[in-house]
Parts: sequence; C-alpha cells; structure tokens
Amino acid sequence: MAKIDNLNLQVRLLVAFGLVMMVCLTVFFVVGWAAAPVFFAAHLDELARTGVDLSVVRRDLEAGFEFAWMMGAACALIVGLLVAGSLSLYVSRRILDPVRRIGEVTVRFARGRFDERAPRVGIPELDRLADSFNQMAESLADVERRRTELLGDLSHELRTPLTVLGGYLEGLSDASIAAEPFLFERLGREVNRLRRLVADLGELSRVEAGSLHLEYSAIEMHALVSEVIQKFGDQIPEDGPFIENQISETAPAVWADPDRIVQVLTNLVGNAVHHTPPGNQISIYCTCQEDRLQIAVRDTGSGIAADHLPHVFERFWRADPSRSRASGGSGIGLTIVKRIVELHSGEVAVESKPGVGSTFWLTLPYAPRLRA
Repeated sequence: MAKIDNLNLQVRLLVAFGLVMMVCLTVFFVVGWAAAPVFFAAHLDELARTGVDLSVVRRDLEAGFEFAWMMGAACALIVGLLVAGSLSLYVSRRILDPVRRIGEVTVRFARGRFDERAPRVGIPELDRLADSFNQMAESLADVERRRTELLGDLSHELRTPLTVLGGYLEGLSDASIAAEPFLFERLGREVNRLRRLVADLGELSRVEAGSLHLEYSAIEMHALVSEVIQKFGDQIPEDGPFIENQISETAPAVWADPDRIVQVLTNLVGNAVHHTPPGNQISIYCTCQEDRLQIAVRDTGSGIAADHLPHVFERFWRADPSRSRASGGSGIGLTIVKRIVELHSGEVAVESKPGVGSTFWLTLPYAPRLRA
C-alpha cells in the first residue's frame, strides 16, 4: 500500500510538472503564432520602403516563415516536454525518496524499534518534519524507558511483601505456623506497606503526568514548619532526635500550595528522623536568595556516601534497602518531593557526608507582593 501511495504521489507530481510545462509551451506557441507573422510582415514592409521589390515573393516568404516557425515551435514543444518530464522525474524522486525513507523509519518505530530516527535530507521542509519526528521519538522512547523501569522496579518492590504474605498464609493453611498475634501484626505491616506503595505510585503518576492541581497562596514558612514538626510529636521518643524550627517568624512568605509543601517537608523530616540517632539534632532553617527562599532540613545522622548522592531522587532507590524497607518506606517519597518542588518552579538537592549528616534543601519563589 505504501508503494502504491508513493507511486500515486509520484504520478501526481509528474502530471503537475507536465501540466505546467504544457501551459507554458502552449502560451508560448499561441503568442508566437499570433505575433511572429505580424513582426515579419512589418520587417518586409520596412524592406519595401528601402526600394526592395518584394511583391512577387512576399506571399511565399510569409508562408515559408509561418511554416518554419510552426515546425520550430513544434520541435521546441516536444523537446521542452521531454526535458520537463526528465526534470520532473528527477525532482519528484528527489522529494519522494526522503519521504519514503522517513516513512520506513516510522513503520520500524511503530513496530517497537524505538532507536530509529528520521534522517535529515537537506530539504528544509523535510528536515523540519524529520526533526519533529525525532523529537517525538525521543519523548516516546523516554516514556517507554520509564515504563519499563517502573515495571521492573515495581515487580521488585512487590516481591518482598508478597513473598512474606504468601509464606505466612501457606504456613497458616497447613498449620505449620501457629496463629500468634505477632504474626497478624507482621501481616498487617506488609499489607499497609503495599497500600502505601500503591498510594505513592498513584501520587507519583499524577505528578509526572502534570495533572496534580496546585492551590497557590502566600505561605509563612515558620508557621508551616511548626505544623510539620507537631506531626512528629507522638512518633519521636523522649530522648530524640530533636527537631528545631530555626526559621524566623519574619522570614519572607513564599508562593506555593501549602498542602503540597507540608507533604514535601513531612517526607524530608520523616527521612531525617529515621536516619538520625536518639539525642541528635534535626534543624530546619531558611536562606533568602534574590528571587526565592531556600528551605533546608539538616540532620546529624548516618549521612549518604558520595557515589549514592546522584541517585537519591530516583524512583525506588535506597542507600540502605533493608533499613528503608523496615521503616515502611515505599522508596518513591523523594521522587515525589522532587516532582512537586519542580511543579512550583523550584529546585531540590542534597548535600551529605557519611558519619556527619545530610542536608536536603529546596527553593520556592517569593509571594507576589515581595517580587514587586
């Protein structure tokens, strides 16, 4: 079907070029046929005025000229059509061959070869088409890569709790394990972990799809951080770690969605609490920049190795898998943090030193009244 379509297009191009040449040559022929005898007769009259007697041969001269002109025009018409046809065939192939190559690339791409890219051919319009296709291909290949990674990561994350649940349920069914209270607590923890994983995946999909609705307002960070700290009041033992709000009440307000920023800080502070030993300090402070406020969460915990830092915000990545799973984390909390901050036109990063602690910081734009 593709070859037929290309052939039809080639025929249409040839016919179009042929019609143009036919019209041009026909106009040339008609105008020449009407005008040439007039100019020739005027030339003969000029000769007669100079004293040359053309009365005897005038009719023969005019007839001979008309015949010669007609034959010359007919030859010109035939040669012109042949030349025009050859040029039309060359030009049509020059256009159709790149189109055919791009079409073949799209077919291979549609069959799953996501590394295929359309070539540039030196024709501006087709080059723009190829560039547009390649940009689309890059985006689709990235989506496919993310999908594959997500499925792989998800199967890995689901394997542990499902194995635990399956093992205990099998033991209960054949009475090889006694139905003790601690067993049901363990099963409940694994079920809650699966629920949390599903909820976080749903949140991440909404964030990455750009469908997360943000309700912007001016936020006083001192009050919002105090609210976050209160959430951890019942979760932290008396001997700490201790969380200190070092953000001044006079700190500039930021322009963001309060609920989402609470979600971000809750995640960062929660990670700090899990990785900071009792008696140590967790500090939350801010730094004023030119057009935004930098908020930092600093702990004095175990820290993160330098080679792990580039992966901190990757989905399902854990510096200490066993410890993170034991705490019930889904492994995508920091990925969600990064996406939410980016939706606010901000940045998020981490600085850490093993044995000293980690500092996670994020930036948020000032509230509009402070930008003026």
